[in-house]
Amino acid sequence: MYTIKHIQDSANNHNFLEISHPKKVSYAKIHLSLGGSLQELILNNHLIIKDLHPLTYNNTYASAILFPFANRVADGVYEFEGKEYCLDINQSEEINALHGLVYNKTFELIEQNTAKEKAFVLLRYEETQYCKGFPYTYTIDLKYTLTKDQMDLSVVVKNTGTKTFPFTIGWHPYFHSQDLFNSNVGFKSNKTTVFDKRNITLGINYVDINDPFKIENKTLDDCFILDSNKVSFETPTYHVVLKSSEKNCFLQLYTPPKPNTIAIEPTTGISNSLNNGIGLKTLSPNEIYNISWNLLIK
Repeated sequence: MYTIKHIQDSANNHNFLEISHPKKVSYAKIHLSLGGSLQELILNNHLIIKDLHPLTYNNTYASAILFPFANRVADGVYEFEGKEYCLDINQSEEINALHGLVYNKTFELIEQNTAKEKAFVLLRYEETQYCKGFPYTYTIDLKYTLTKDQMDLSVVVKNTGTKTFPFTIGWHPYFHSQDLFNSNVGFKSNKTTVFDKRNITLGINYVDINDPFKIENKTLDDCFILDSNKVSFETPTYHVVLKSSEKNCFLQLYTPPKPNTIAIEPTTGISNSLNNGIGLKTLSPNEIYNISWNLLIK
């Protein structure tokens, strides 16, 4: 039987859930106070996602849900339905708004269930106040389901306000490899985005991309327009497949200043989508948007 533990320690800023197989064949640690983000993951006895210490969450956005915008908004400014909005700048070196508005919010545990073969938790954040630059209300639900060899993350967003709002969404997990140099990422694409020095999208390039894409000693902060909703990550010790329920997807690859670690980020939009419209969606009052990501270890 799987178990779920809720560990709270305000003195040390601990507020997280642990979902665990009885023999710890699979394990997930979810930090409620850090946007409901998945901070550790074991599948079939393989460490997939690990703590990035000494790097901090405020700099890495590790496993954050990126909503209502993935990646950057230039100068924090965008226009929607003829009106200009100004978001807070949280990336001062590039003067951009970065990675949305829920990555640092506290999610509540709404429901949990354990069984012999799996367990799930349902988390919720409800935005009832108008934020600077995003004057809309919404709820966002995260459902994590863990089995021996896979983890499902289902996201449900509901517009609870009276006005339609624009959005993109993404997920920012970092994957651990014992040997990143000899690991590779498999995906179908022949297009990348071109960035300026502030990592703001300038355009799209057609390129030849090897599949699988060998990481070797590359320093990555690149965005690819996918032709498939599947991405694989193969290391010398495990092979995992990341599948999105969205057919029109983008992939951001980023190597942080930490050995043997790579961010493999599925998103529905790219840098500055609120301005360039690439991948941009809208959600009407009372409308619901669903997306899910599945991680399966081979």
